[in-house]
Amino acid sequence: MDEIGWVSLVSFGLIAAFTPGPNNISCTSMGVLHGYKKTLPYILGIITGFFFVMLACALIANTLLTLLPSIEGVLRIAGALYVAWLAVETLRASYHFEPGEQKPLGFWRGMMLQVLNPKAIVFGIAIFSTLLLPIKGQMLLQIASAVVFSILVFLATSTWTLFGSAIRRKLRNANVRRAVNIILAVMLFYTAVELSGLFDLVRQS
Repeated sequence: MDEIGWVSLVSFGLIAAFTPGPNNISCTSMGVLHGYKKTLPYILGIITGFFFVMLACALIANTLLTLLPSIEGVLRIAGALYVAWLAVETLRASYHFEPGEQKPLGFWRGMMLQVLNPKAIVFGIAIFSTLLLPIKGQMLLQIASAVVFSILVFLATSTWTLFGSAIRRKLRNANVRRAVNIILAVMLFYTAVELSGLFDLVRQS
């Protein structure tokens, strides 16, 4: 445990959890549409899925990319398509923005987002194969780490959802409401393109 770089670990965890991504942006949209209480099952699904993804990453961090190097690309494309679908749903919702007109995403949708979320998977593999390498093979410590990261993600998604909920209470103009959801959809589309790896290809060309 003394070999762990705690400053780097905490910084990396906070940045990864609180910066815009599929979890935070979709939760903001849900907060705008339905408020925090109705978004909570979706958040709990995200946290549950994230926890199991972290455990899986801890177990396979040193072998997955070596044995199956092409799987990262597959996960990126699958995740990008799912996030793009969320963007379309958000864009559609912006034209029917009254509460209750669209059912909130539930627990299982939140879990599915983690399974197809390359950001979470790459985060898990990176952190368990580098900053948390000293606890390799120590299952209890790896489980504890997954719990801590899941709590951090819960705080981040709750913060973004409450932000969306606060906006919802203040919005009165239909055009403003539509503009907010369009902005969220654009951010999701941007995230989808980034996850797909297209930006990396453009930079390399």
